[in-house]
Amino acid sequence: MMIERKVTRGVKVGGVTIGGGALISVQSMTTTKTEDVKATVLQINRLQEAGCDLVRVAVKDQAAAKALKSIKSEISIPLVADIHFDYKLALSAIENGADKIRINPGNIGSNDRVLKILDKAKERSVAIRIGVNFGSLHKKYREMGGGPARALVESALEYGAFFEENDFIDFIISVKASTPTETIEAYTNLSTKTNAPLHIGLTEAGTLLFGSVKSSVVLGVLLSRGIGDTLRVSLSDDPVHEVRVGHKILAALDLRREFVEIISCPTCARCEVDLTKLAREVEERLAGKRIPIKVAVMGCAVNGPGEARKADIGIAAGRKEGLLFVSGKPVKKVAEAEMLDVLVETVLEMGGRDKFDRKR
Repeated sequence: MMIERKVTRGVKVGGVTIGGGALISVQSMTTTKTEDVKATVLQINRLQEAGCDLVRVAVKDQAAAKALKSIKSEISIPLVADIHFDYKLALSAIENGADKIRINPGNIGSNDRVLKILDKAKERSVAIRIGVNFGSLHKKYREMGGGPARALVESALEYGAFFEENDFIDFIISVKASTPTETIEAYTNLSTKTNAPLHIGLTEAGTLLFGSVKSSVVLGVLLSRGIGDTLRVSLSDDPVHEVRVGHKILAALDLRREFVEIISCPTCARCEVDLTKLAREVEERLAGKRIPIKVAVMGCAVNGPGEARKADIGIAAGRKEGLLFVSGKPVKKVAEAEMLDVLVETVLEMGGRDKFDRKR
């Protein structure tokens, strides 16, 4: 069953459209010091190679804001500036080439300061994300009844209304909490009350394993409900993992396929080969390859042939050999020692034919 996405208004961020039925984009954030242009550009390039569509950098002072100009000149994906507390940093970030800025109006200060940001953003055609986190809510929202989810939504909607009243509609909203249930509740509620595109994610998700699990739960629920136009998986780890996990979540829901997807059986006593090792090596060899196909690595005769047939390419391993399937049809038997190379080479050959829809 195809997921029916809610259609929101489209907002341009550099060369990427967020909302308006556009492809769900995957974001990340750098961990380098932004003023270290060389290190930041190197990390952005790694993120882009992993599939990052737009990238955010922290702008904590004027040195970081001024560095955006040099960073922007050396990258080819949209650049987002993350701003807190000082509205002057937002103005400087826009002047130095940011394609979008992320602010929490609750910690920027008076409406006059927010208006200055809106005016500068309109002048430069720069988008804004209203990024509301429970940890940085204005006091009046923290003290309102109804729980954290309601506070997040009411805060975001008030800021959105203020933007619209001042003729600024190129904004995206996020309402992140660190608790999955509260985050799901907030976004589900918010989605019924605005047509602004939504940036979804779980803030402070944690380390690689548990953070990926919690993020997958939240994003899976929201995306399956048609909610979300862009996403970030927030992890205490190399941000490249954020991008890869984000793409895997979208692929799992059949919302976007750009990279190889590996399916493999969990193994049991019937398995005659080291399937875990084979599956890992296939995944490592094909990591980052923009070939939107499903590859099955199966280890026994119970489900192996059937699952391999359903994949674009698959191998059903038996004792000392495997049967290679391509587009559902058996092609040839392959010796155990050759399975890895044959499978990878067949995937790369098929990807080179350019016969698959890479924009799905």
